[in-house]
Amino acid sequence: MARDTQAALVALNRFGFGARGGASGDLINASSDPRGFVKAELARPNGVLLEAPGLQSTPQLGQAVFAYQDQVKQAREAAKAAAPAETPPAAPTERNAGLRRNPSLNAAATEIAGQMADAKPVDNAAKSDAMQPNAAAPPAAKPAPQPLNVIQKTFRAEALARLQRATLAECGFTERLVAFWSNHFCISASKGELTRIWAGAFEREAIRPHVLGRFADMLRAVEQHPAMLFFLDNQQSLGPDSRAGQNRKRGLNENLAREIMELHTLGVGGGYTQGDVTSLARIITGWTFAGRQGQLGSPGSFVFNVNAHQPGPQVLLGRSYEATGLAQGEAVLADLARHPSTANFIATKFVRHFVADDPPPALVARLRDVFVKSDGDLKALAMALVDSDEAWKAPLTKMRAPYDFLVASGRLLAQVPEDPSRYLNGLNLLGQPLWSPPGPNGFPDTNAAWAAPEGIKLRLDIAAQIGARLGNNIDPLDLLEFAAADAASTETRRSIERAESRQQALALLLMSPEMQRR
Repeated sequence: MARDTQAALVALNRFGFGARGGASGDLINASSDPRGFVKAELARPNGVLLEAPGLQSTPQLGQAVFAYQDQVKQAREAAKAAAPAETPPAAPTERNAGLRRNPSLNAAATEIAGQMADAKPVDNAAKSDAMQPNAAAPPAAKPAPQPLNVIQKTFRAEALARLQRATLAECGFTERLVAFWSNHFCISASKGELTRIWAGAFEREAIRPHVLGRFADMLRAVEQHPAMLFFLDNQQSLGPDSRAGQNRKRGLNENLAREIMELHTLGVGGGYTQGDVTSLARIITGWTFAGRQGQLGSPGSFVFNVNAHQPGPQVLLGRSYEATGLAQGEAVLADLARHPSTANFIATKFVRHFVADDPPPALVARLRDVFVKSDGDLKALAMALVDSDEAWKAPLTKMRAPYDFLVASGRLLAQVPEDPSRYLNGLNLLGQPLWSPPGPNGFPDTNAAWAAPEGIKLRLDIAAQIGARLGNNIDPLDLLEFAAADAASTETRRSIERAESRQQALALLLMSPEMQRR
C-alpha cells in the first residue's frame, strides 16, 4: 500500500497531538492508513478512562479538603491563643525609632536576623565594612519553601496523570476529545479550594467515561457533579417556596441553569427565553453536594435536597414537567440533549475545533444529522468527522492552543514528564492555565485567540528555553523526520539547516508550521 505522508501529518496534527519521537514510528504507521490510524483509538473505549495510583474520587477529595480546612482553622486559633497579648510593645529607641509600627512578617524576620548577626563575633574586616556609611546590608535569607498542602498535591498529581497520558498516546485523538469536552463543560480551578482539588476528578468521572458514549449521559454526569454545582453556585440556589427557601428568605441562583442552556446544550439563539432559564433554575433547585457535616450524605458527594427543591410542575420550552423531584430535572436534561438546537450547536463547535475557524456548512449539517439520528452518540460523531473528506482536505491553518503545543513538543522530544511544573508554568505563561478558563464559556478555539504577536513571542521564548536545555544532544533534522518527513515544507527544512547552532535549530523546529498548526 502506498504511503501518504501528507495525510499522516493531518492524522497526527489535526486529530492528535503530533508524532512521538524516539522509536515510535508514528508517522510511518499513520502514512499507510491515515484514517484507520486515527479510528484505532476509537475502538478502545476503556483507553479513555484514566486511573493512576493515588488519584481519588470526588467524595474522598471532598473529605480531604474539609479536613485540611479544619486543620488550618485550628492552627490559626492556636496561634492566636498563643500570642503574648499581655506584653506591651517596647518604647521606640534610637535603634528602632525609624521602623514602622506594624512591620510585615518579612520585615520582622529580617530585623530578628540582623539582631542575631549583631550578637555573633565578626572579624575586623567585616566590622570595618559594616561601619562604612554606604555599605549595603547583607541580603536576607530566602524563606524555606512551604510543603505542598493536600489541594496542591492533588492538583499536581491529576495534572501529571493527564500530561503523561497525552504524551504516551499513540495518536492522541481520544485525549483531544477529552480536552474538547472538558473545555465545553468547563469548570475553573481558580474558583476556590473545592474546584481546585476536584478539577481532575471532574474530568475523570464526568467527562472521560462518556467521551465515546452518549451526550445525554455526559450532560447528566456533568450537571450533577459537585465540581460543576460548586463552580456555578447551585448549592446556594433555593426554591422560593421550598422549606429551606422560606426559612432562610433566600431564592434562586440562575447561574447553572443559564449555562446549561447557553453553553452546554442549545447555544445562544437556541430558542429559549429568560423565562425558560428561570424555570430550569427552579427545576434544579436541590441539586447540591453534601457538606463537611455529612448531614445529607457522604461529604463531597452529589445529593438531592428535597427541602431546597421548588415544589410543583414547571414549564420549559413549552413543555410541562410534573413535580417528580430529582427525576424532573433529569427529564429536562434528557430533552435538552435531544433538542435540534443542541445538535446544531455541538456539530458547529466540533467542526470549528478540529477543522476550521469557519466551519464548512456541509460538514456541520452532516455531523448534526449523525448526532440526531444516533441519539447523541459521541463515538459516531467522531467517526463521522474522521470519515469526512473536508477534515482531510482543509489546510492545516488552525493554531495549536498552548496545551496542544506543549504536549506536542514533549511527544516529539520523547520527554515523558515526571513533574508537571514546567508544563503548568508554561500554560500559565501562555494564557491557558490548566483547568482554569477565564469564564464558564471555556478557552477560545480560534486563531485570533492564540496567534496574537505577544503570544507568539512567548512561545518563541519557551522554544528557545527548550532548545538551550536539550539542543546539545538532539539532531533537529532527525526530529523533523519524525514529525513530518517529506511533508515538511522546504522553508522549514532550510531554516533548520541554516541555524547557527543545534539549540537554535531545535527552537526553529518547535516554532515551525509543522509544530504550531493543526
